[in-house]
Amino acid sequence: MNAHTEARQVAGPAGPLELAIDRPPGAARGVAVIAHPHPLFGGTMHNKVVQTLARACVAEGWQAVRFNFRGVGASGGQHDHGVGEQDDLRAVVQACAASGPLVLAGFSFGGAMAARVAAALATERPLQALVLVGPAASRYPMPALGEELAARTLVVHGELDDTVPLAAVLDWARPQGLPVTVVSGGEHFFHGRLPLLKRLVMQHLRALA
Repeated sequence: MNAHTEARQVAGPAGPLELAIDRPPGAARGVAVIAHPHPLFGGTMHNKVVQTLARACVAEGWQAVRFNFRGVGASGGQHDHGVGEQDDLRAVVQACAASGPLVLAGFSFGGAMAARVAAALATERPLQALVLVGPAASRYPMPALGEELAARTLVVHGELDDTVPLAAVLDWARPQGLPVTVVSGGEHFFHGRLPLLKRLVMQHLRALA
């Protein structure tokens, strides 16, 4: 993301996992782990939406950890259709944020993975925040978040997203009473809307400080 980004590897369930770590000036409030879009469609930790999420987290005082799922970049293993990828995300959390305040975030496929892991982790430890951008609700089963986690969750979706229809996200969110922030005119990759996305994420993290 910048000249100060640290490249690192940690052990994962299917081989090493490639990480990129960005730190805020001064002491970090905690760790934000950010999951990238679908590996079979070019998704990596260098995706612009993922980098925007990392910048927002760093701006609000969080150490941002991006990583490549199995089979992407220097990460070992092969794509596992959203099953093993949840284990990858858990492994990064365990390696980088075994204790202390934790934010989980994800975009598209990564949003679905982050939601599932967050729902499971919520029974084990508190999460400071969950940020889901364009979560792939039409393609992967999405969990019920529970009242406490839902209150700490930001869901952002593009009005004109033709990869993950807005209706699918609303159908998932509606029974939970979970608000969805709709970006007018936004599509799946938020072209031209990344500054707005960064601002929304920063506001959410600040509100939960």
